[in-house]
Amino acid sequence: MRILGIDPGVAIVGFGVIDVEPGQQRMVQYGAIRTAAELPLAARLLQIGRDLEELIDQFRPDEIAIEELFFSKNITTGIAVAHGRGVILYTAEKRQVPVYEYTPMQVKQAVVGYGLAEKKQIMDMVRRLLRLKDVPRPDDAADALAIAICHARSATSLLHRHDPTIKETV
Repeated sequence: MRILGIDPGVAIVGFGVIDVEPGQQRMVQYGAIRTAAELPLAARLLQIGRDLEELIDQFRPDEIAIEELFFSKNITTGIAVAHGRGVILYTAEKRQVPVYEYTPMQVKQAVVGYGLAEKKQIMDMVRRLLRLKDVPRPDDAADALAIAICHARSATSLLHRHDPTIKETV
């Protein structure tokens, strides 16, 4: 399975592509979509959508994992990120790639084993889990790889496997 992890934003959208096989993940590519601050918001969002379409065409992910919106103190930044997320979700749906969303705490728990892990711990675990020489840069790309790893671990969980011979009860 190929997973495209995305760390949403407007100025920088981190992405990370991994291939997943039972018991292992392999990094395929990572990087960032960058938009110029002097461009109007609509132009920046259009660029994000076009660049994401190119990534989907190039890497053909089976699924996309994206971080859920998290508001801290700066609501203005959160609104801009929400615009970027909207374009990402729209583009994934347009290209018919299933999207899965994870909270920052879920990503930390899946990658480090501790939901309140520090950023440095997450980045080092991404490096180690994907057997990379260095921590991926920019940070947004490392975050996107962490989101992809989180999905890989969630998607392969025994809890998510469906056995058609077992009847589910409600």
